[in-house]
Amino acid sequence: MRNFLLSLLLFVVLAGAVWYGAGKLEGPKVAIRNPKGAIGHASPFDVIVNAQPNRLEGLEIALEQEGQSYPIFSLSNRGDAQMALEGEGTRVRGTVGRRNVPSLAQEPARLVVRASLAVLFGLRTVDSVTTQDLEVRLVPPQIAVTSLHHFINLGGSEVVLYRVKPADAVSGVRVGDIDYPSYPASGAGIPDTDRSLRMAFFAVLHDQTPDVQISVFARDSAGNEGLADLDHRVFPKRFRSSRIQLQEGFMRRVVPAILQNTPDFKIPNPDNVLEAFLMINRDLRQKNAEEIAALSQKTAPTILWRGPFKQMVNTGVESGFADHRTYFYQGKEVDQQVHLGFDLASLPHSPVVAANRGRVVLARYFGIYGNCVILDHGMGVQSLYGHLHELRVKEGEMVDKDEQMGTTDITGLAAGDHLHFTMLLHGRPVTAIDWWSPQWIEDRILRKLREAGAKIAPTS
Repeated sequence: MRNFLLSLLLFVVLAGAVWYGAGKLEGPKVAIRNPKGAIGHASPFDVIVNAQPNRLEGLEIALEQEGQSYPIFSLSNRGDAQMALEGEGTRVRGTVGRRNVPSLAQEPARLVVRASLAVLFGLRTVDSVTTQDLEVRLVPPQIAVTSLHHFINLGGSEVVLYRVKPADAVSGVRVGDIDYPSYPASGAGIPDTDRSLRMAFFAVLHDQTPDVQISVFARDSAGNEGLADLDHRVFPKRFRSSRIQLQEGFMRRVVPAILQNTPDFKIPNPDNVLEAFLMINRDLRQKNAEEIAALSQKTAPTILWRGPFKQMVNTGVESGFADHRTYFYQGKEVDQQVHLGFDLASLPHSPVVAANRGRVVLARYFGIYGNCVILDHGMGVQSLYGHLHELRVKEGEMVDKDEQMGTTDITGLAAGDHLHFTMLLHGRPVTAIDWWSPQWIEDRILRKLREAGAKIAPTS
């Protein structure tokens, strides 16, 4: 009997120790990925728990404000949220804000995640609580356009200055379905006394219409978006059309060189020279356009250029911006493309200089452009120089206006020795005529900056 009692006592002590130890185990680890700073009417939340759903005894997400708790998600009532297995854990995503908490006020709030995990063969649970302090923003950002006279040629560029509150809102100009980002106006030489003052270059592309909707947008960290109409006028323009007769000799010269220098671009039947040319003219052209758009992310937040851009000297314009080209082979139409730049011809192997001050973001063989240089001039403005013979600059270098970067040639899709020159705005081709014009630079850009406080001398 005594042994039995001792054994029972030992069992009770051990069971108690195990029970106590199980209760001391660490609860589920919870990571609140979103939201981080603020919520609005319907802000996304994203929660990760390091336990699989079948091991969770409980998972509750609530929003607390002014002593009140508002359930957002639980295992028994998921609302509009989605719960899924992710690796060895559980991920819950949904929305939180006034839409599912109608009484939410524009006061500080807290997201609270409570998770419990079964331990000791399901006899006990361990809990954890994770919180995230939040600011509640229910009013869209406020926008006040400060610049005047926004006149844009179809295919051309413009700039706008405006104030936005709160100053940390992401903002820019929306043209149709294209957003052009803004930058602090201090990057253009305006005294850095007002963080809310922004500036944005934007364009009306050659294939958009003069009546395209243009507005300034601002979106805060809670997802609230404000819009302001931009007083503007777009001038229509007709672009030229041309017919190009493809010659066998031309295609047999350009196709092998482009394929040799672009090994990641595969063609099923490279021996069929017409098929190969058309794939280069269509698919590689599109691929190059996507790469150019990606390069726009490398732009500086300040203006690097000085004064009007410079057209290559002593050149004739062989092809203009947005010329619509129809290609024929042996009397039949085989393709159509739009030429988004200027073809400038002079003597063979003529010097190619920088149209303005900038940083080299690309200097290599580049698809249809052959040996190519792209300069970044800041705030989304870039320039492209194609069909070069040699490259005298390297990526990352700063170059000054008129500094030689190479010489003209026939690399890429070039029928004869010339420079292909394109102005780019956030990766999208725009006409260079604006940027070559001292009057346009003065009226459309520098005057606006001067009126906002920048100390810039008039263009001579």
